[in-house]
Amino acid sequence: MKPAKIAVICIAAVSAIGLALVVRAMGSSGEPTAVAVAAVEAPPMAKVLVAAKDLEPGSRLTDSDLTWKDWPVAEVNPVFITDGSVPLPGAAAPAEAKPADAPADDKAATAKKAEDAAARVTRAATDLATGGAKADYIGAVVREPILAGEPIVARKIVRAGDSGYMAAYLEPGMRAMAIRVTVETAAGGFILPGDRADVLLTREVKLANVGAAGGETTKFVAATVMQNVKVLAIDQNTRAAENAQAVVGATATLEVSGRDAEVLALAKSEGELSLVLRSYADTAGPSGRTPAAGRRGDTAAAAGNVVRIYREGEAEAVAVP
Repeated sequence: MKPAKIAVICIAAVSAIGLALVVRAMGSSGEPTAVAVAAVEAPPMAKVLVAAKDLEPGSRLTDSDLTWKDWPVAEVNPVFITDGSVPLPGAAAPAEAKPADAPADDKAATAKKAEDAAARVTRAATDLATGGAKADYIGAVVREPILAGEPIVARKIVRAGDSGYMAAYLEPGMRAMAIRVTVETAAGGFILPGDRADVLLTREVKLANVGAAGGETTKFVAATVMQNVKVLAIDQNTRAAENAQAVVGATATLEVSGRDAEVLALAKSEGELSLVLRSYADTAGPSGRTPAAGRRGDTAAAAGNVVRIYREGEAEAVAVP
């Protein structure tokens, strides 16, 4: 190969290398193109109170029946029950901090923000002590069927003190009937709503004396007319106050069947009724009127068995309930 050709090839190679270096330098000197990636933000979520399982009408809500469920804030209905941790649409936005020399309106907004912060702290402390909004609905009675995962709404439940609570609380087929009580006739006030009790009737009967003397003798007899009946309320209180050991009232509302209500109404007109507290262990025992409740009447025989006692040739009739 001729020296001239070798020189041309070398010059071309050097030129190619130089051009590559120049292009590389130009590419590195420019800023890299940024790839725009649209960031998809997760929607804000609120805690909504829902049913943990299917709930039937008449059932009382317990802690295991309720649970919190994440719910998109934009889809939260105003009738839903939330824990208040996330502001809902339509709520006033907190005011921003303003300098000390700000106008009066701005100062008022700043004061409102401080009040809101204090309210949030108070609510958090209350939630820790009482269980929050969920605890307010424990013990309520289901009025309409609620499916698992369905939000709890006010129209489907009845809380204690609400209109219609007693009708919803009653077991199917049962009646609520009130009787007058005092401290003495209600076990000293230790009978609380939800307890079980017997109903004792004390009345006066007239016995005809058997013998030459004749005439009548007045005696008092007592008999249990109702056993193991549920106490629904004392006065208008369906639940005893927290840590309360006794409740004193003028009336006690009992849960009885339709036939037992008739027997109890008759007993109210015949004498004084007393409530006798029963043990929790007797809850599953027989409930309602007793056999002795159908043997009452105005005569000694209707009051119970009559035993004739003879003393020195004279007979005396004694009623044994």
